[in-house]
Order: sequence, then C-alpha cells, then structure tokens
Amino acid sequence: MNRPAAASRMAVADDVAAAAGARIPWGVAEYFVIAQTAIPALLYLPGTQSVRFYLRVASFAVALVMLGRWAMARKGQTRPHPAQPTLLAVLALVALMIAHPMTSSTLAGVAQLALYLAIIAPFFWAPSLVKTPDHLARLMALLLICNGVNAVVGVLQVYDPGRWMPPEMSRIVTQGSTGLAAATYMGPNGRLIVRPPGLFDTPGAVAGPAMYAALLGLVFGISAIATWKRALAVLLSFAGIAAIYLSQVRISLIVAVLMFATYAGMLALQARGARATKFASVAGLIVIVSFSFAILLGGESVAMRTATLFEKDPVALYSASRGGQLVYAFDDILSRFPLGAGLGRWGMIAMYYGAGADPSAESLWAEIQIAGWAIDGGIPLLLLYLAALVVTLATEFKVARSHPNAKVRACASVIFAANLGTAAMIFSFTPFVTQIGLQFWFLAGALQGIAPVYRSAGR
Repeated sequence: MNRPAAASRMAVADDVAAAAGARIPWGVAEYFVIAQTAIPALLYLPGTQSVRFYLRVASFAVALVMLGRWAMARKGQTRPHPAQPTLLAVLALVALMIAHPMTSSTLAGVAQLALYLAIIAPFFWAPSLVKTPDHLARLMALLLICNGVNAVVGVLQVYDPGRWMPPEMSRIVTQGSTGLAAATYMGPNGRLIVRPPGLFDTPGAVAGPAMYAALLGLVFGISAIATWKRALAVLLSFAGIAAIYLSQVRISLIVAVLMFATYAGMLALQARGARATKFASVAGLIVIVSFSFAILLGGESVAMRTATLFEKDPVALYSASRGGQLVYAFDDILSRFPLGAGLGRWGMIAMYYGAGADPSAESLWAEIQIAGWAIDGGIPLLLLYLAALVVTLATEFKVARSHPNAKVRACASVIFAANLGTAAMIFSFTPFVTQIGLQFWFLAGALQGIAPVYRSAGR
C-alpha cells in the first residue's frame, strides 16, 4: 500500500471527534462517566451533609461493582496492558500492609485497600467496554460535557453566589478551626468570594474538573464537527480556565497549561503542524482572555494570586508551597519507615476508620501523593506505583506516536496529554486517592480497549 496515499486517506478522519460513536449504543461506560459527576453533585442539594460519607463512597463503589461484574463475565478480553503486572503488585503490597503492626485498625486497612482497588479498577474493566475509536470519542465528549457544566457552575458561583452557591458546604471545612475564612478572598467592591466548588461542596473543588474541561473543550473546538458544537466546546474550555483562575488553585492552572503544551506537541510529532499551531494559538488566546474575564468577576485578588507564579523561579515556588511535603516524605517518612508506616494513618480513611488506632500513635499527614505512598507502603509502594505510571504514559505516548490507525492516534494524543497532567500532580496533590486518579485509569483502560484491536487489518 502506498504510505502517503494511505496517510492522506486516514488524515481525513484523523480527529478525536470525527464521529459521536452513534453505531455503538449507550451502555455501562457512558453511565459510569456521567455517574462520576452526578453522584458528587448530589451534595449540591440541601440536607445532604448527613449522608455525605455515603455519597462520597458511592462514587468509588460504582467502580468496584463494575470490577466485580467484569470479573464474573470475563471473555474475549483484550491483550493485557503492559502496566498490569505492576498494578497487581501494587494491590498485593497494599493488601499485605493490612498486617503491618502500625496499621491503625484492620477495618482501616481494608478500607484503604478498597480505595486503592476502586481507583485502579477501571483500568481492568474499561477495555472490555470501549469498542471503537468513535466510541472512545463519545466518552470523551461526555467527559467534556460533565466537566464543562461543572466549570460553568463554578463561574456562576462567583458571578451570582446567592443563586448558584450550594446551600451547605462540607462540614469538614465549615467545622474546621478557620471555617470558610481560609477559602475566601476579596473580590470587587470589598465583596468576599468563596472559592467556587462547582458541582460539589468543597471550596475550590471545581479546579480539578475545570482542567479537563479546558483541554477537551479545546480539542473538540478545533475538530471537524458542526459549528455550533465547536463553539460550545470552546465556551466550555473558556469556562474551565476561568473557573481555575477564580478558584485560585495555581497547580490546576499549571497542569492545564501542561496539558495544552503536551497535546500541541503530540500534534507536531504527528506532522500535523497546522493543527498544532491552531491549537496552541487558540489555547493561548483562551488563557489570556479568560484571565481578564476572571479579574472582572473576581477582582485584583485573582491577578495577585496568578502573579505569584512568576515572582519566583519554579524550584523556589515549589519549595515555598509543596516542597516541605516532599522533604517530609523522603527525609522523615521514608527514612524512619522505609517499608511504610501502615494503612489508615492519613487522609479521609484515618478520619473515618482510624478510631481504633492507638491514641498515642504519631499523627501523619500527606498533602501530596508521594507522601501518601510513602506512608502506605514505603519505598516498595512508591517505586511500584511510579513504575506503573511511567509504563502507562509510555504506552499511551507510543500509541499516539506510531499506531497505524489515525483515529486511535488522535484519541491517544488527548489521553496522553490529560494523563500526563494528572501524573504531574503527585508532587502537589493526592490525585490517586480521588476521582481524578480514577479518571486516569479509566482513560488508560479505555485506550487499551481499542489500540490492539485496531492495529490489525489496517483499520
């Protein structure tokens, strides 16, 4: 086959959003994507704080239920992902850590293992649900809609808090020593602004979904779809960046820009220079215009917060914000507990299930994922999970760079950009004990579902 001619033919359809996957009926994968926004959004309703724990658990329980469903009906499975052995080793190690003498309680250890398993679960069952590149494109379109609506609500919460702010915030925040004071900033005319939660109940929580809305919105915004769909996608991307500015979560802005740069770079590596230039240009325009829009709504505090990103070199900036946690992880936790300090020692698991712990036990905390892994499993867990991330990202990069099917390459480019951003957050946040990490493994598994199949027969 003439390669230039074949490449030309494939380029016609070389777009993530070339089709909405209409030939594949809606199924479990679509409902799972929607549930990951819909279930937490129930906390937006008044009177739900009394059942907050159950709603938070439900988001992860859905992934576990689907894992059980997959395990009982395994047939016609796709080729195992290269990262699968390492992830199984991660889960086995965490299971062993239940018996660690410093695990706060057996219940806490089991809960911690269940959380790890729930986060990773989509990696195993998603390949069996995603059928074609168009099907994966439809799932990413749903992710855009869900995250985009979240971002729009976040912007509206600053514009008109009386109408759009949830009536109740998380009691974890409101009953803290400072209440909502630490989550507010001064807006125009002296108005106090609560960092928008979006479709959630924690101030600033909209920043996570907003990152993905920003990336996916721009990807679809330059795609070969109907004009009104492109306009809506760009609007959602704009709302994503604006919501990040208004939430004042700087790491989310950095990660969003990293995602933009990574996707543009992948387009360039695929010899799609014109599209890469168009994407980068529109991305830059959105970052600048949404900044002016955010200042209009949020006042000079938004500008001052963003300006801190440029007041120091990156190393000094990180040292002043999250560098202490990195030092704590390596110089304190790993030096004293090279094989881990036990499960149920930090985070929400400790809060909900650590009641049986020794009252004299040392308090541990983790504001970044590196520290969390160090506490849960020491050096072995840290190395295993990092290896799983590296292998997963390397696999996605390889598919995006050299897969023979143009649509698969297009999907892989978006997923690689999104997942690289998530992986980068381990130095500043704890993504792999949240729904952000769950989305990482869902996208990795979904891509694996189509990559081996579409490598054959020149499809």
